[in-house]
Amino acid sequence: MTETLDPRLTPARADLADLRLRGRVTAARYVAAVSRRVTAPAAPLRRAPSDTAGLDTEALLGDAVDVYDEADGFAFVQLVRDGYVGYLPAASLGPAAPEPTHRVTALRTFLYPEPDLKRPVRAHLSLGARLVVTGETGAYLETPGGFVFARHCAPVTAREPDYAATAARLLGTPYLWGGRTSLGLDCSGLVQLCLDAAGLPCPRDADMQERDLGYALPRDHADLRRGDFVFWRGHVGLMLDSETLIHANGHHMAVAAEPLAEAVARIQSDSFGAVTGIRRL
Repeated sequence: MTETLDPRLTPARADLADLRLRGRVTAARYVAAVSRRVTAPAAPLRRAPSDTAGLDTEALLGDAVDVYDEADGFAFVQLVRDGYVGYLPAASLGPAAPEPTHRVTALRTFLYPEPDLKRPVRAHLSLGARLVVTGETGAYLETPGGFVFARHCAPVTAREPDYAATAARLLGTPYLWGGRTSLGLDCSGLVQLCLDAAGLPCPRDADMQERDLGYALPRDHADLRRGDFVFWRGHVGLMLDSETLIHANGHHMAVAAEPLAEAVARIQSDSFGAVTGIRRL
């Protein structure tokens, strides 16, 4: 490479790179991105083209993706939502059009083959999944993949402005490294999923969020309020009120709420060290 770029956000390998990176990185060839969209309920984005490679993040149904290469069942991609680069299962991708019209607002819902709750479900859909709605039958929305209960969805333009309330709805969700669905979340995945529901852009990882979200408050700031973000090196949580932190964490192995003072003492002693930053939108 001819300059230092964050590999998490740079679609480049030794053998190929995004055409727009010509002159900035060195690669054997440069290719233009092909626009695709996630058609699976959720798809694991991994750091290498292998089912055993570590999970970096997840893409949800309807997410837009730029594809640079496909081989051996994997696609080398960049997620449009947050710029994250990695490998998705090629079978999880479909055409870029049409664009989604609705998104899932329930924590979880099901995709049915018919508008009938007694039918065996085809798939589970997470909060934040995006759907192309083609019609409505009774209490169900019709999509190319099946039927979803209408009251579990809203138009893609709808917003949940209280992102702390969305986080509270996710209490008890199991911790999953790289997870960003309502079946499993890591700390920054929780923050990103909640801000996405509020229509707010958010980077994927805690260090990116500490750099880019809102504005910084002094680390000894005493007047915390609902929605403030507290950062450690490699960890993030958000405030439900002036004293209560909610975060997805490996200590509880779940999304948990606890007094900030207790979390700060335990984290400093056992894992990530001292608080590195506080930010407010």
